[in-house]
Amino acid sequence: MTASEYDACVAKYADHLYRFALKSLRDSDQAKDIVQESFLRLWENRESVFSGKEKSYLFTIAYRLIVDDVRFAKRYGSNENLSMHADEQGRQGYDNLGEVVKRYVDRLPPRQKTLILLRDYEGYSYREIAEMTSLTETQVKVYIFRARVTLRKEIGDIQNLL
Repeated sequence: MTASEYDACVAKYADHLYRFALKSLRDSDQAKDIVQESFLRLWENRESVFSGKEKSYLFTIAYRLIVDDVRFAKRYGSNENLSMHADEQGRQGYDNLGEVVKRYVDRLPPRQKTLILLRDYEGYSYREIAEMTSLTETQVKVYIFRARVTLRKEIGDIQNLL
């Protein structure tokens, strides 16, 4: 990969990667760090990344960094999570449908949340998601199905949201 190919890759995928990280972590600074680290690792391993596989490589790295970040926050606790939770409680009266759905998606287990974000928010195919997350295509479908069932149970009838 040449420097110009790398620059084109940054221009093409940086926004998508940032949106994915932001929706997963809900922290702009952490999302920016994830994007920067992902592109740094792409550059460091540019010789081993096959042409045309940059997108998959970037999202795989970002996914793993997000998982590591979530695990670290769970293990050591994070005051940021407490303040973010308090902010959410303060906004419960806000009735924007997108915000309500986002709250339900945030309650999903981390793996299901990530897969729902990749599939339904970012529009990636099951095969692309499988490549990014090192899961089989069948596992991806099962996790997404379970997440949707959970959301359906929690949300209930769409009229409940309106």
